[in-house]
Amino acid sequence: MTPLARLEQAAAVVYAAMPATPQYRWPLLEQALRSPVWVKHENHTPVGAFKVRGGLMYFHALAQAGERPRGVISATRGNHGQSVAFAATRYGLSAAIVVPHGNSAEKNDAMRALGAELIEHGHDFQAAREHALRLAGERGLLLVPSFHPLLVDGVASYSLELLRAVPELDVAYVPIGLGSGICGMIAARDALGLTTEIVGVVSTHAPAYALSFEAGRPVEYAADTRIADGVACRVPEPEALAIVRRGCARVVRVTDDEVEAAMRLMFTATHNVAEGAGAAPLAAALQERSRIAGRRLGLVLSGGNVDREVFARVLNAA
Repeated sequence: MTPLARLEQAAAVVYAAMPATPQYRWPLLEQALRSPVWVKHENHTPVGAFKVRGGLMYFHALAQAGERPRGVISATRGNHGQSVAFAATRYGLSAAIVVPHGNSAEKNDAMRALGAELIEHGHDFQAAREHALRLAGERGLLLVPSFHPLLVDGVASYSLELLRAVPELDVAYVPIGLGSGICGMIAARDALGLTTEIVGVVSTHAPAYALSFEAGRPVEYAADTRIADGVACRVPEPEALAIVRRGCARVVRVTDDEVEAAMRLMFTATHNVAEGAGAAPLAAALQERSRIAGRRLGLVLSGGNVDREVFARVLNAA
């Protein structure tokens, strides 16, 4: 099977549960960036973020293999957990989700509403991830990873949509959490035979992937971003890093202040809500505005799951 056929097969699985999301041009964003801009609206999925696509593909593959575990468990800061809960319920499985203490209250509520058992542990995603691994052994549950080739194939469907709609795209900005989204973008671009420049975006306050990209090896670094929890990675995934280093042009770091300014602009220009990670691509494009002026840009609005009080504070800050 060709890489494109494999990605199309995964996309068909995704479309059995949800429609494709739109990619829209917004004149006020184009004025701000002095470039043609398409926003990929992954905030329009059934869980408000792109991750659901990967979960659907992962659980479909389990079912096709005839595997039916006692239950599943995973770790998350929110969007991956909603994906696991959504897909597990669709396939009749129970799901336990481990989140760090202080996680988004509304993301926690959403995971519970989707039927997940929520477990709080540790101070960051990595601690939650290690606890989920222990619990999987103790309870006899299947650990759903946060990075896996099946997850990448599933989430690559949004990149197929964007790149087929706008094959002439010059630059695509993609946030990097653990890496499935940007790896899916690289896979889709390469499968379609395009030359789109792919730029990864991380938080200045969670720079592990940027440091690792520069060093050529995984570099652990503390994550303390106040707003972009979706990119708050402390320990990069080696497999994802290898793909990113091979297929990504560069990794841009954006500050929390830049992300919050981008959240405000996204709302003002489009009336769409972007969580911190979802606004990071716009923040990076604004930072690189002189470098990219006049080029055709794609911004992946990866999710819109930000707590109401946090978003109100961001909107009222300027």
